Amino acid sequence: MGKAKNLGLVGLGMVAGVAASFQFSAYAQKDIQSPLPLDELRQLADVYGLIKTDYVEPVEDKKLLSEAIGGMVASLDPHSVYLDQKAFREMKESVQGKFVGIGVEVASEDGYVKIVAPIEDTPAHKAGIKSGDLITRIDNVPVRNMSLDEAIKRMRGKAGSKVTLTIARRGEDKPWVLPVLRQEIVLQSVKAKMIEPGYAWLRVSQFQENTLDELAKKAKALYADNPDIKGLVLDLRNDPGGLLPGAIGVSAAFLQQPEQLIVSTKGQLADSNHQFYGRREFYAQRGADPLAGLPTALKTVPMVVLVNGGSASASEIVAGALQDYKRAIIMGSQTFGKGSVQTLRQLSPDTAVKLTTARYYTPKGRPIQATGIAPDLRVDETADGDALAVLRVREADLQRHLASEGEKEKTPAAKDQKEAMEAQQRAIAQLKDRKPLDYGSKDDFQLAQAINHFKGQPVQLAKADPDAAKPAAPKVLPGAEVKPPELKAPAKK
Repeated sequence: MGKAKNLGLVGLGMVAGVAASFQFSAYAQKDIQSPLPLDELRQLADVYGLIKTDYVEPVEDKKLLSEAIGGMVASLDPHSVYLDQKAFREMKESVQGKFVGIGVEVASEDGYVKIVAPIEDTPAHKAGIKSGDLITRIDNVPVRNMSLDEAIKRMRGKAGSKVTLTIARRGEDKPWVLPVLRQEIVLQSVKAKMIEPGYAWLRVSQFQENTLDELAKKAKALYADNPDIKGLVLDLRNDPGGLLPGAIGVSAAFLQQPEQLIVSTKGQLADSNHQFYGRREFYAQRGADPLAGLPTALKTVPMVVLVNGGSASASEIVAGALQDYKRAIIMGSQTFGKGSVQTLRQLSPDTAVKLTTARYYTPKGRPIQATGIAPDLRVDETADGDALAVLRVREADLQRHLASEGEKEKTPAAKDQKEAMEAQQRAIAQLKDRKPLDYGSKDDFQLAQAINHFKGQPVQLAKADPDAAKPAAPKVLPGAEVKPPELKAPAKK
């Protein structure tokens, strides 16, 4: 079957460093612990033959087999997935942080294309597209029950061309038509600026191939112009994750000793049990060290790390490491809880299986999976509270999610289901006219509380733990396909 590559994955279906190469067939034979279920395999072959002979119209062999593989893998947990040619190509584009489109992350809901989030500083973001918007038509073609892949294909095109979207928004009386210019989207994963004299803000929106280079460049520029920084805010809010070496490198940039453990993994195979340290070989195996020449003050400057329910995977690894070593105060709300390792088993040059193979643990051995990172200081998104709290879906809310060690599946009572839905409706009404939060702006309440913390001024804490106070979230919201920030990674257009 040829060589199959074993690549560690963390976050939204993105490649992390190559761990090994091996013969796939030899691997499969080695790890089968019991005889193959011949009766069930015979049934599978019978169903395949029945479809080929009796179905109302001919079905391609490739489609049947691809769907069978996809269904088998997807039945395991929300992050295990078969990557066909399109999905595999999209994953590689996400890792590189460059593609042609309008700049949105999308998923499927109620047969329409739902905007998960507009990507910062892209045509979609500038055009006013918001999270939760539904695309009902693309170039006047209805998308109702159109496959997500087909919708993606229609939104893509040549740089400089236009795509016309029909947008529906909750609370609006009718949809509106919005032309958006396609362009090459080069994602900038790191932003930085001085909030006020002495206090810096460094935001990582996603962990990509170039994140460490960008972080080093922005950090050096900050200190070149402001050598006496008294406090630094590392903003990981709504950072869905990405590359594991990026998470290790970002953690290492702020920790004093390269020998410090950043994260460990535990799985069924001995090959899945690893410890990752802050040494160069764990975050930059080739080329120059991206962290060389960083200002030494980064190792000691007082820090606050901002997180929320959209902080997942690689961002949780960073927050967990800095929290365990008491290097930073973690502020905000409970993180997503995506603490499982996905390994890429490449089946052919353009297809692969992304399989959950281990769980992540912080340096002190705390599990991240289905638990997340609890902030040291709970601070709501706004001074009036966090209306989004009851709308957020976290790892533990997902069907078939991989449990944390010792976690027991909970089935919410009908009363709790009803209360949860009513709370969600109230939150939707409250958010109807609210503008999307501009991270790093003068209206960023959580950032203002971080600056207050540095100055020794009062910090307005959350009135209650929203995760403890809210009713148990329904496992599947009516009419919606509930996903984390992935099943295959929210597609970027």
